[in-house]
Amino acid sequence: MAATRVISSASNTISGALLSRSPLKIKPQSLSVCFKNNNRLLTQKRRLFNCSAIYNPQIQTKEEGQPETLDYRVFFLDNSGKKISPWHDIPLHLGDGVFNFIVEIPKESSAKMEVATDELFTPIKQDTKKGKLRYYPYNINWNYGLLPQTWEDPSLANAEVEGAFGDNDPVDVVEIGESRGKIGQVLKVKPLAALAMIDEGELDWKIVAISLDDPRASLVNDVDDVEKHFPGTLTAIRDWFRDYKIPDGKPANKFGLGNKPANKDFALKVITETNESWAKLVKRSIPAGELSLV
Repeated sequence: MAATRVISSASNTISGALLSRSPLKIKPQSLSVCFKNNNRLLTQKRRLFNCSAIYNPQIQTKEEGQPETLDYRVFFLDNSGKKISPWHDIPLHLGDGVFNFIVEIPKESSAKMEVATDELFTPIKQDTKKGKLRYYPYNINWNYGLLPQTWEDPSLANAEVEGAFGDNDPVDVVEIGESRGKIGQVLKVKPLAALAMIDEGELDWKIVAISLDDPRASLVNDVDDVEKHFPGTLTAIRDWFRDYKIPDGKPANKFGLGNKPANKDFALKVITETNESWAKLVKRSIPAGELSLV
């Protein structure tokens, strides 16, 4: 029988609530928080003072199977124990330029974990190729994961990045804080920069961000601050993602935007646009193909 383990801790508590599937617009004075309950939506109003004042439901992660096996999955549960989708049901926005970030690959690890966008409830699993588990050729040096409620539309050409089409995945985040995250952990982050990676012709955005819990979070608010307080980090991130496929005999990845990181405002624009694409996807305004919308 496959092993099952439920983990619930402060590290799995998110600031936000499980919301209806549309781009979240926060009003200055209040936040509408919606929960799915037997196909009904229960709505409650709470006064919004700052990010920590938003209602905090408990999110649990449930492991099924053994790590580093083909059947290993990390599911997400709401506070009633029901499975939810980390991609669709965890809110993107927290207000004041802060976003939820879901850790898929903890820093200093090499197993290529990712949200299974084609499976019910989109659990985190280890990626495979030709039936074998995938690993990076070396450890990734930062926490890596996704922004929920975002989607890079494969039918949309980006005129700013060589006309490249989206890679059909949620937007990736590289979190540069000092703490090592855990698979499935939800962190509050603020974006600092964006790298326009082009992977085999597809646009694969990398949003560089930092956890609000990091001791140096208050020091960095834009791309120039990263270079000042984390010198060499932006170049290291670009080079890591450029070169990681080379040991497998593949060509290096390319980067648009002049091979340079874009600033915070540009990163926020990418997040807004991909959130809008996701909203069209879940409303079925765009064909979902094999993607799970549950």
